[in-house]
Amino acid sequence: MPNLTDTQLVILSAAAQRDDSAVLPLPTSLSINKGAATSVLKSLIRKGLIAERPACRRDETWREGENDDCLALSITNAGLEAIGVEPEPKGKATNSAAAPKPKPNNLRKQVSKPSGTRARARTKQSLLIDLLTRKRGATIEEAIDITGWQAHSVRGFISGTLRKRMGLNILSEKDGQGIRRYRIDQASASAPAS
Repeated sequence: MPNLTDTQLVILSAAAQRDDSAVLPLPTSLSINKGAATSVLKSLIRKGLIAERPACRRDETWREGENDDCLALSITNAGLEAIGVEPEPKGKATNSAAAPKPKPNNLRKQVSKPSGTRARARTKQSLLIDLLTRKRGATIEEAIDITGWQAHSVRGFISGTLRKRMGLNILSEKDGQGIRRYRIDQASASAPAS
């Protein structure tokens, strides 16, 4: 899995949740200027995680092509796999490069089906949401174990995607041993996501 910044993870996660796989518009939870956004998007294109495609009328355009045609951005299969989402068989994305599937581990067997969230089944996102909906929640180390992400990526997903994008209330508490645990407040998890 490529090393991704929190901003890249939020952009890819948002695109993966859209029916048309569009990258633009960027999530409102990102507070970066236009130059920084352009730099991040170009980086994702170079890595093959997003790709240009001809824009439809409803699409936000990325740039104009050589023939004055408008181009939009979509997440690729490699981009979906980078965030733990299995590409759909009929090609939601434009790049079919295969990445190795994450290896199962003991923690994944303990995780149950998510309730009331919009994450897709069998993804790193849904596994992490399942982990955080447990009564005792999860530590960052447990989240790293289940996703294979780095600690800053887990924190970025919790803050950017779960709190800001999905509107979930994430509780952060230290247990009796002084270990910080995160969990989704069940009242916010059962509320419909907007």
